[in-house]
Amino acid sequence: MARVSRRAFALAALSLAASAAPGASAAPGAPAPPGRPRRAATEMRGMWLATVSNRDWPSRTGLSAADQHKELTALLDKAVSHRLNTVMFQVRPTADALWPSPYEPWSQYLTGTQGKDPGWDPLGTAVAEAHARGLKLHAWFNPYRIANNTDPGRLVASHPARKHPDWVVPYGGRLYYNPGIPAVRAFVEQAILDAVERYPVDAVHFDDYFYPYPVAGQTFDDDAAYDAHGGAFSSRAAWRRDNIDKLVTETADGVKKLRPGTRFGISPFAVWRNATTDSRGSDTRAGVETYDDLYADTRKWVRENWIDYLVPQVYWQIGNSAADYAKVVDWWAGVADGSGTRLYIGEALYQAGAAGAASAWQDPAELSRHLTLADRYPQVGGHVYFAAKEVAADPIGALSRVVADHYQQPALAPG
Repeated sequence: MARVSRRAFALAALSLAASAAPGASAAPGAPAPPGRPRRAATEMRGMWLATVSNRDWPSRTGLSAADQHKELTALLDKAVSHRLNTVMFQVRPTADALWPSPYEPWSQYLTGTQGKDPGWDPLGTAVAEAHARGLKLHAWFNPYRIANNTDPGRLVASHPARKHPDWVVPYGGRLYYNPGIPAVRAFVEQAILDAVERYPVDAVHFDDYFYPYPVAGQTFDDDAAYDAHGGAFSSRAAWRRDNIDKLVTETADGVKKLRPGTRFGISPFAVWRNATTDSRGSDTRAGVETYDDLYADTRKWVRENWIDYLVPQVYWQIGNSAADYAKVVDWWAGVADGSGTRLYIGEALYQAGAAGAASAWQDPAELSRHLTLADRYPQVGGHVYFAAKEVAADPIGALSRVVADHYQQPALAPG
């Protein structure tokens, strides 16, 4: 997550919304008749733990190793107390590392200084502490974001982006690695797989950042890479999607070869394409579509079974006029139906009680209603909550309501 939060992106993606969409059509994933909510003995009950910009942890830079460890275990304990079973721990927030990586510098979010050794191994410790509590630990990586500013001089001198300035594209006030350069993709995969080789993580996890979210009036300058590598494609968009497809398939293959049984999952922005753009799309009016704007063909990844699980960020309330939670879940259930990819739903716990959030989010029962609705779809295997800070604080009791209504008994995490 960048300084612009997932909430900001979700709201921006709906800013171009038109009027309310028509009623949802039947799909292969249509819900079962209403009845008693289904609760499984094994289901995903996850939380994201974001480290970028000290969003969830550590609370600030420069804490001692002991204090960082104490804060981390407190968040894990909160997950257990809410009967969650999985943590998506962000270990590569900005082309850096929360473990002693031979490829990238220590994250600045630990000490305040990029490249400075924090005196302990957060990822290794997190894996051990999570497993000791019966939690699964999914190591969460951001593939291409380098910095939340456009000044390469602020990166540590040894940073790969300074050694390879031709790999870097400034865009929207940030620096990104260029996904269109094969050497970049190989390096990113190498950096990620180092963690998989070192630690018994239960999964590798990507979020929604592939090509960056569109910024009005700006162009992502990949002309040179396209000229060098895009000749076989019908358009730049097709070439960009192929670049991301290769990242996904190559990472999946690398994970399976290094640590068989370790899973690979992705949590994209929840709208692949609107039905007004593509008849196969969802009954939505989102201003961002992953296929066209992030060059991420999320539907194909599920249908082709390239990944083990998908967690679309369905960060809207039931009845939202541009992206109704009910319609988006229905669409993804249809996509996942018959595939080998497990479907979990990303939930906007951060919206519950938030200033400026829609009125539905001021009701502590909104999230519980989401689970009741999703329980009617056999394709939905659980939920993941954004994010750890809200899991710990639970400001209006929305998560406590979920626990009371749906998590009365523990559940094993999916294997």
